[in-house]
Amino acid sequence: MDGISARNLRMEFGDFVAVKDVSFEVASGEFVTLLGPSGCGKTTLLKMISGFVTPTGGQIHLAGKNVTDTPPEKRDTALCFQSYALFPHLTVQENLEFGLRQKKVGQTDRKERLDAVIENLDLSLHLAKLPNQLSGGQQQRVALGRALVMRPNVILFDEPLSNLDAKLRDQVRIEIRRIQRDFGLTAIYVTHDQAEALAMSDRVFVMNGGRIEQADTPEELYSAPKTSFVADFIGSANVLEAQVKSTNGNGEIELTTPLGRLVATSSNPPKSSKVKICWRPEHADMSANGENQLTARVKHRAFQGHFTDLHVDAGGAEYRVQTNKPAIREGDVVTFSLRPDQIVLLEAVA
Repeated sequence: MDGISARNLRMEFGDFVAVKDVSFEVASGEFVTLLGPSGCGKTTLLKMISGFVTPTGGQIHLAGKNVTDTPPEKRDTALCFQSYALFPHLTVQENLEFGLRQKKVGQTDRKERLDAVIENLDLSLHLAKLPNQLSGGQQQRVALGRALVMRPNVILFDEPLSNLDAKLRDQVRIEIRRIQRDFGLTAIYVTHDQAEALAMSDRVFVMNGGRIEQADTPEELYSAPKTSFVADFIGSANVLEAQVKSTNGNGEIELTTPLGRLVATSSNPPKSSKVKICWRPEHADMSANGENQLTARVKHRAFQGHFTDLHVDAGGAEYRVQTNKPAIREGDVVTFSLRPDQIVLLEAVA
């Protein structure tokens, strides 16, 4: 394949195993995000792909070629650092040209590449400036441009937006995605920000404890998480244990839970007689009298504009629900229902 292939990648630092036998495929032109909390192994995995760290075990193939032991400068990759890593004594144009001059790219080709990147990233007014004369967003565009002029097969991003304010972060991430598509680049993007991952990616690899816990489209990760970790890390989820009481041929599953009897529907059979289940706060329907009716007392409310976030007590445990009824107040008793197809079955409980 023209993209990236990894087989049984493992990275050990003494007794600590940072990446545990990870395998995956990334198609040519695909945008994949490595998402997870600090220490989950996502940055180590990125460094192995880029060549800055040699794996303890396993293999990496780029465009069908085994590059496991190939140094970074000989891989067809470019890396955008979190800190931008611009040369402070060089102008914007000199920073953009640096890699091309190192590779001894001809003047005509060099100008063509520079012109394309300068236009795409709107850098024409900043070419004579030094990095300390630029805003954070402008520096990020220069760092991105320096990578793009190399015309790499694979571009790698190590939390490139973490130093930007919220508004600028939204603007730059849209720009990164547009450029990635325009240039047809294969991209691996590392972040701990779930909003970035969901907004930008073709697929997201959710990492936990050195492993990929689930690799899926953003929509599938949100609507059909496979584990309680993924359900809780992607958005908000109410996770609880349930005993499977009965199933039928129509995919209907009767559950005994701390909230009482619940009915779920799923095309996948339960993994065990005891499982974890989840439901999203926004799926609590306070206007319907359907199946899975629950009653709870509001402990805390937070008005969020287009919805009100409620922390409620039901069955002695706290859950979150969202409603568009702002008149609800703390101490109120509320009744809501959950559609069976919105109750998701997760992993088995030992």
